Order: sequence, then structure tokens, then C-alpha cells
Amino acid sequence: MPSTDIDVLIVGAGAAGMMAAIEAGRRGRRVRIIDHARAPGDKIRISGGGRCNFTNLGCGPHAFLGENPRFATSALKRFTQHDFIKRVDQAGIAWHEKTLGQLFCDDSAKLIIRMLTDQMREAGAVLSLGTSVDRLSREGEGFQVALSDGSSLRCASLILATGGKSIPKMGATGWAYDTARALGLRVTETRPALVPLTFEAGLLERLKPLAGVSVEAVVSHGKTKFAEGLLFTHRGLSGPSVLQISSYWREGETISVAMAPGVEVFAQLKAMKAGNGRQAAHTALGQIVPKRLAEVLVEQEEAVGNLADLSDRALRRLDQAVNGWSVKPVGSEGYRTAEVTLGGVATDQLDQQTMAATRIPGLYVIGEAVDITGWLGGYNFQWAWSSGWAAGQVA
Repeated sequence: MPSTDIDVLIVGAGAAGMMAAIEAGRRGRRVRIIDHARAPGDKIRISGGGRCNFTNLGCGPHAFLGENPRFATSALKRFTQHDFIKRVDQAGIAWHEKTLGQLFCDDSAKLIIRMLTDQMREAGAVLSLGTSVDRLSREGEGFQVALSDGSSLRCASLILATGGKSIPKMGATGWAYDTARALGLRVTETRPALVPLTFEAGLLERLKPLAGVSVEAVVSHGKTKFAEGLLFTHRGLSGPSVLQISSYWREGETISVAMAPGVEVFAQLKAMKAGNGRQAAHTALGQIVPKRLAEVLVEQEEAVGNLADLSDRALRRLDQAVNGWSVKPVGSEGYRTAEVTLGGVATDQLDQQTMAATRIPGLYVIGEAVDITGWLGGYNFQWAWSSGWAAGQVA
């Protein structure tokens, strides 16, 4: 087939790619956006339990990781969470705020996808699904690209927007990283992030009765801490606080867990002992933490019996077990359940205002493919909107 000339080819019809397509199309650019999936925005569709946690009111550079988290500042300031909220409002999509500034659709996440695909169509961007890149090469000032449908095209601008490796069952791959490397860009180490952590077999066996138990906890790693829900699983720990800390934790390191933060456990148990020493230790502790957790901790700390029979030292051990638990995970559940990928195309290879590769004219990298990773709670979507918007202004 003969080559077709277009201005902008975007590979990846996720949040970042669709935003870039809208913005480039509105500038009158001839835009084609392709994706190997059968539908656009798969991650949008499943996010937030199907309601899409599309941004966070507190979004800012403080909530991002990478070699240089400040790289995200320009895009986040130029297209803010409030700018995206305005678009959601204009589309008539009802939303609500949950905890910690997280915004969700009242109805289905599919409304966000429909808003984006409608805006792409209005901007003249052509969406091709079930289509991937077979080969691409640098040709003069642009790129020559052979597609899986047998066609080929020349484009002045190429935008890599295929995300990271997280959730491979949805088709996620390291294509953006491989392509960036092949074109001469540096890629930092990648690893699963916002992911449940796992324990070794012996600890799992001891904690087996706790699978399904949840508490509000503070989980810490060094100076970083998150106060959110924690869930015991049959593999280890999950819940928002654990997913958050997983982005900072590395193999061989410990995390600290407080399962009754703000509660003086020793003082409360001492008072209960004075008031009713005949009650069982697990019954007393069960007034502070969930019953099953209390039973396991009492047995683990060999504090079985009535409160009257326990020394202050035993009560302090229970206090430490509740609010000073130091544990060393052996790993994570991996990309299978990771919400995002940590690492990516190095930010020192990109222009922070345009997302353009500084040494390869016409090449742009946006969204999760970049070495910028946000906290849980809508931050990664906002990075997708902001970085896609930034690239779309110039590509």
C-alpha cells in the first residue's frame, strides 16, 4: 500500500493519548490515533470500581515519584485538575468527591471515555482500533510507520502513549519503553507500583486467619507514611495505604504499620485491667482492633489469659504489636495487579513544557510511559490529562 501523509500519529488510545489527539486535532492537525485493543480507554473503564477516579483536588508535584518528580510541574500547572473538571462539567457528567480529594463519576466511567471519543471525533482525529505498529523508522524530519493492517504512513510527529506494563491481561506491554530505547532515549528501571505486597510462607501461615480483615492504618517507609485503609490478604497486605507505600518500598526493606493510629493501646488496656481484670485479653484488645486481629496478636505475643494475669510488659508488647509492627515483605503481586508502572522514559530526555524528546525532533512521550508516577487517588489520570494536553499543543 502507498504511504499516507499525516501530521500526528498517536500510539495508544488511553487517557493521555486521547487527550493529545483532541488538542492536536483542535489545532487543525491531521491526527490518527491507534490502539491494539478493541476499545479505547480500557484502564479508564475499569478504574475506580468502574466509576473512574478521574482526578484529585489536591493534585500537585508533591504527589509524584521519579528521578525528577519536579518535571511534572509545568504540565500540571498549565492544565490543572480544575481544567479537567470543567470539561467533565461541560459534558454533563455528574461526579462526587470521596476521601482525600478523590473525584469519581456518579455513574459509569464509560461517560469519561465517551466524552473523550466525542471530542476526538469533533476535532477530526481518526481512531483506529485493533491496530498496532509493525515497524517504524526515522525518515528525514518525520517517521515512516508500517501498521498491522498492512498500511503505512509518514508522520511529522509521533506520540508514544501506550502506558506501562501494569495489568498485562488488558494488553499492557513495554512497547513504549522498547520503542523509546530503539530511537535512542534512556529508560529508567521499571517496576510494579501501587501494588499489594506479599509475605514469606511462614509469616503467611501465622497470619492466615486474618485474610479479609481490614483496618484504618498508618503505613510507613522511612520518612514516608500514608494513613488509609489496610487489608490482610491470603498473599500479604493490600489496601490503599499499602498500595501507596509499595511505590517507595524495595525488596529487603521493612515497612512499619500502626493498626490503631492515635490510640494509646497500653493506656487503654491498663485502664480496662483496672476496671475489669477478669475479661480476656483478646476481648479487651478486640475493643480497639477487629476481633480476629486481636485474637491473633494476643496469641502471637503470648498474652493469652485474663487482663489481671498480664504484666505491664505483656500489655506493652500488645501495644507494640498493634502500633509498632515492623514487617519485611518478600515481594509484590507484580504487574498482574499493579495499578501503574514505576519508572519509564527518563525525564532528562524530554522537554517538560512540550513532552518532546529533546534530541529527536517530532517525537513525544506522555502519560505512564514517562518516568513520572503518581500516588493512588486520581493523580495518575491527572498526569495523563496534563501531559497529553501539553504534547497536543505543539505536536
